[in-house]
Amino acid sequence: QVQLVESGGGSVQSGGSLRLTCVVSGDTYSLYTMGWFRQAPGKEREGVAVIDSKGRTRYADSVKGRFTISQDNAKRTLSLQMNGLKSEDTAMYFCAAAPGWRGRYYGASWYPSMSRDDYNDWGQGTQVTVAS
Repeated sequence: QVQLVESGGGSVQSGGSLRLTCVVSGDTYSLYTMGWFRQAPGKEREGVAVIDSKGRTRYADSVKGRFTISQDNAKRTLSLQMNGLKSEDTAMYFCAAAPGWRGRYYGASWYPSMSRDDYNDWGQGTQVTVAS
C-alpha cells in the first residue's frame, strides 16, 4: 500500500498550463502502475493518463497532445503536465496507484489500465479550474 498526496491544482485561463505533482510514500513505488484520474461535478471519475513501471503510457483521447504524464522513481513523484487547458478540463484530479502491472487490452495491444476499478490507492485530489 502507498500513500499519495497531490498538489499543483489551481485556477487558470483557457489555454494556460498547470503541473500536478503526486508525492508517493509507503511501499515500493517503482513496482506500481500509476495514474491520474479526474472527476467533474455530476460525472463519473475517468482516467486521464496512466503509466507503468516500464514507462509505458496511455492517455484519454480528450487530452492527447496536451497532457504529459511522467514519473521520477528517485524522487518518488508522479507528475502531470497540462498545457492548452480547456474549460472542459475543470475537475478534481486524483493520483492513483495499483500494485504490480494493471493492464487492459485497448485496440490491438495491452496498455496500462485506464479503469478506476483497477486502482487500489487514491490521493485526496487537487482542484483544477479553467475559466473560458
